[in-house]
Amino acid sequence: MATLHNLGFPRIGARRELKRALESYWAGLISADELERVGRELRARHWAVQAQAGMDWVPVGDFAWYDHVLEWSATLGAVPARFGQPGDEPVALDTVFRMARGRAPAGAPAAACEMTKWFDTNYHYLVPELHPGQRFRVARTALFDQVREAHALGHAVKPVIPGPLTWLWLGKGEAYAGAGDAAKLALLPALLPVYEEVLGRLAAEGVQWVQIDEPILVLDLPASWRNAFAGVYGRLARMSAPILLATYFGGLGDNLPAALDLPVAGLHVDLVRAPEQLEAVAAGLRPGQVLSAGVIDGRNVWRADLDAWLARLSPVATSLGERLWLAPSCSLLHVPVDLDEEDALDDELKGWLSFAHQKLDELALLRKALGPGGAAESPVAEALARQRRALEARARSRRIHDPRVWEAVAASRELSLRRPPFGERIALQRARLRLPSFPTTTIGSFPQTPEIRGLRRAWRDGSLSDAAYEKALRQAIADCIAFQERIGLDVLVHGEFERNDMVEYFGELMAGFAFTRNGWVQSYGSRCVKPPILYGDVSRPAPMTVGWTTYAQSLTDKPVKAMLTGPVTLLQWSFVRDDQPRSETCRQLALALREEVLDLEAAGIRIIQIDEPAFREGLPLRRSQWPGYLRWAVDCFRLAAAGVRDDTQIHTHMCYSEFNDIIEAIAEMDADVITIETSRSNMELLAAFEDYRYPNDIGPGVYDIHSPNVPDVEWMVGLMRKARARLPPERLWVNPDCGLKTRGWPETEAALSKMVEAAHRLRGEAA
Repeated sequence: MATLHNLGFPRIGARRELKRALESYWAGLISADELERVGRELRARHWAVQAQAGMDWVPVGDFAWYDHVLEWSATLGAVPARFGQPGDEPVALDTVFRMARGRAPAGAPAAACEMTKWFDTNYHYLVPELHPGQRFRVARTALFDQVREAHALGHAVKPVIPGPLTWLWLGKGEAYAGAGDAAKLALLPALLPVYEEVLGRLAAEGVQWVQIDEPILVLDLPASWRNAFAGVYGRLARMSAPILLATYFGGLGDNLPAALDLPVAGLHVDLVRAPEQLEAVAAGLRPGQVLSAGVIDGRNVWRADLDAWLARLSPVATSLGERLWLAPSCSLLHVPVDLDEEDALDDELKGWLSFAHQKLDELALLRKALGPGGAAESPVAEALARQRRALEARARSRRIHDPRVWEAVAASRELSLRRPPFGERIALQRARLRLPSFPTTTIGSFPQTPEIRGLRRAWRDGSLSDAAYEKALRQAIADCIAFQERIGLDVLVHGEFERNDMVEYFGELMAGFAFTRNGWVQSYGSRCVKPPILYGDVSRPAPMTVGWTTYAQSLTDKPVKAMLTGPVTLLQWSFVRDDQPRSETCRQLALALREEVLDLEAAGIRIIQIDEPAFREGLPLRRSQWPGYLRWAVDCFRLAAAGVRDDTQIHTHMCYSEFNDIIEAIAEMDADVITIETSRSNMELLAAFEDYRYPNDIGPGVYDIHSPNVPDVEWMVGLMRKARARLPPERLWVNPDCGLKTRGWPETEAALSKMVEAAHRLRGEAA
């Protein structure tokens, strides 16, 4: 019978227990011992859930206090000197938090480690910092401690660690050109002995399998990196614990021969993203080698077609027997914890869904169907029939399909996506807006205080009337506008106090979306999001932002920037229907947003920002698939934006992404102004905009809003001087890296006041 295992479980808790504990600890409200207690309870609960669902091996090491890559960097002793780590002492948890949040010892500010997207997901990891001659050591014992915890609770454990080649690939350093820089491979002789020590210590703990994640095997790898796998795993496989090499997020493709040649005991492949590789992988296994088949989608929330998997896997199960393992396609980190927590979803929609708990149940059912007696066994047959009926009900449901939407989509093929050249537009916009050089603005959101969140909760549960809620929000907007005028910002925003989330807010006002109460997914650290479920055709029944934005504009003579979430980001940050191409769903979103953009313009709004932070994230992992994605993603952005007059200024925002390889596509989006994250990377990302000679205006972020640090004026002026040396000063804006939703008002006021001062100093230098 097939073995069941899981690659990783959501660490935040069904009710975001980890988030609340972390934020309480950072605020000084609970002790380190109390924080550790919450972690132990969550781990114990999650291991028990997986064991009770039938997993033969439960993962250990998938838990992290902030991010699993950061945790592993600390375990390897890869702690930048600015965080004050003594030479041979263990890396403390507070040091891990300093790396994530930007603190030196004694609370002094320090630049946090750079943060970017984990492959093509919306999860953010902390980038390892590398330098030639780097020394590594086993500097944290959390992994071994957790193995002992799980053993003490009676679980059969499978530790999970990032692979050495993936960890190096993800790392950065001033001496290295980028992800594929072969120079980083020179660190392997120093790094591998630490991996060998880790594996040896795990074997001494009685571990029988170790999962080593090497997702870069689904990328286009240079020959130097592909060839490095043989030597690396030739060494690591000599350790006594068998290695399950895990790949996910795509197919092995041209890396398949190299992967099959590795002397590892098992190979995990993602058959949801790349089902076509099943037979080739199964046929290429060595005698005794395990195939771990990732057949349950770890990235989306729809029930699996178990009948289809049963037919596909039966021949493989017959030939491999116990060497066939069943698993989700990737870690379940990317899906909500438990569908049973949802008591507000209607029964029809709920019957189509599967969260982390339910995905484990689907695995167990599939194993029973593949085992002795198979699908004919009565309880198994009944369970498969229920699954089948749910899938059939979804396919037949009338709520999914709206003929009017498809008529609009067909008509949109004739809409122009072109505007006059930027040079012509910007002259008209400058004449209309009359902004100073180095204009200042924010990315959109202002602090979501407990009072604001309390207002929204009271309104939602009916204890606050519509009129009282609107009055309170109008007051918050008025206060925000007055604050921005007082400190001297040039382009204002209304603050987004009515918005729970930049995606969820718009989804709630469009047809085709559904929402959960507890469908939380970790984005990074304590930051969790609740992605909407995009199940049907999308339309906009009524204006979504016009009322709030025009009210804000009525309070000031300065331009107020309208804030919208772009079609690609709405797509990427939702759980998207899988019954039609994503490009078609994105076009529906773009059409709905186009209506909103035109209504905003008609109401007198002169600047409209259409945020696309997920644009780079949506890029396929293989370059051969990039042109198709970029074509429809750019077209959808332009469909949303291109209907405005030439003197209406379109902004967009992108954050925590690498732009070098898609800079031409970003230029084709043709936003008048793009604001980007650059402070964590010390303006490194601007190299892409300089090398390509990006033609439009740019706002490089001058301070990191994900850190509680209040930036220094000199720091911000220094960053903008770097930008000014690379780009024409007349095309530069001054702004934070991202929205201020997660920050408090005191630090927001201090930081923005200093940012305005920095802009004034830059204007003085220019004069």
